[in-house]
Amino acid sequence: MSRFEGYHIGTSTAFAAVLATLAIGAMAQEVKVVDEPPAAKGWRAETVAEGIDQPWGMAWLADGRMLVTAKGGTLHLLDGKRFQQIPIDGLPSLFTSGQGGLLDIAVHPADKGNARVYLTMASGSSDENRTLLVQGVFDGKRVHGIKTLFSVTPGKSGGQHFGSRLLWMPDGTLLMSIGDGGNPPQRVGNMLAREQAQNLGSHHGSILRLNADGKPAQGNPLAAKAGALPEIWSYGHRNIQGMAIDPKSGRIWASEHGPRGGDEINLIEGGKNYGWPLQSYGLDYRSREPIGTRTVPGMVQPIVVWSPSPAPSGLAYYTGKAFPQWQGSLFSGSLAGEDIRRVALDAQGRVTQQERLSIGKRVRDVRQGPDGHLYALTDESKGKLLRIVPQ
Repeated sequence: MSRFEGYHIGTSTAFAAVLATLAIGAMAQEVKVVDEPPAAKGWRAETVAEGIDQPWGMAWLADGRMLVTAKGGTLHLLDGKRFQQIPIDGLPSLFTSGQGGLLDIAVHPADKGNARVYLTMASGSSDENRTLLVQGVFDGKRVHGIKTLFSVTPGKSGGQHFGSRLLWMPDGTLLMSIGDGGNPPQRVGNMLAREQAQNLGSHHGSILRLNADGKPAQGNPLAAKAGALPEIWSYGHRNIQGMAIDPKSGRIWASEHGPRGGDEINLIEGGKNYGWPLQSYGLDYRSREPIGTRTVPGMVQPIVVWSPSPAPSGLAYYTGKAFPQWQGSLFSGSLAGEDIRRVALDAQGRVTQQERLSIGKRVRDVRQGPDGHLYALTDESKGKLLRIVPQ
């Protein structure tokens, strides 16, 4: 029996080549699947501000003020306890169907005034769309001078799996996550969209590493590989919705949507293949059959697997002082789970404990603010900004 039984293999010769060249060796050890972690104690969520329609991402300016994106295409500045809408001049055509819209935001870490603001967005139409990275300048009143720095290739149709989180690296480069393009029967070119995650000639299903100008960063480990796009940092991803870095060790983690079950957190390393859709802990939405197998030689195993799917969103690595016992933990928001999940790590980055902070609303993003507190955005028509504080 093939270890890929239950996975529909398309006609793509590139994808078939991946199957043909998989290394033969001992299978990696499976990760223990967790249902719902126990409840965390000693905390509460307080509302800082509310009223944004479907907030998606947040970032802080050097002066401590916060910018928040809304999926429908607006940008907001937190002014005390109220959100003020900020004009964006020259934003490209926004595609807001399905999971598309204005997505993540990051501020260039070197900018003190007239900050360069980086935004990810879905652009195009239902027949032809793609994820873009754009950059403008915030002068304190508006974002202007918008220019497109990067555009995902190839284009796709439909409204699924755009990614797309941003994360600055210590060397000044920028990581950007790109979804695989959608669930079957969604196709991109001559293959199922999800098969693009194993195609190094496509940006879909990958993490990209870019310079601040949107060009491929020097030293990307796959750039010299024949047929590989030079921006790709890691691949074999389904739809990453959170990325975080430990500022001390430099380790990078990503939270990733599985299909039916099999949501993951992965420790990300450049040049590595994270398996999707050949390696997965989830089931096909239509057939309810396993997608691929849980272990494939040469592919990286996740550090956390959740099933049923909580639908992970934003991800933060905690270094604050409000909860000393939580230092060194990852905090993953969840949409379907309506909670924030704490994943405790040891000094080597191994999982030692999990627990959940029940929010009761879909959590779209989780970040640590410059004040050391955890902040969360709820995904609703009058979305809230929450701050996690001791009980």
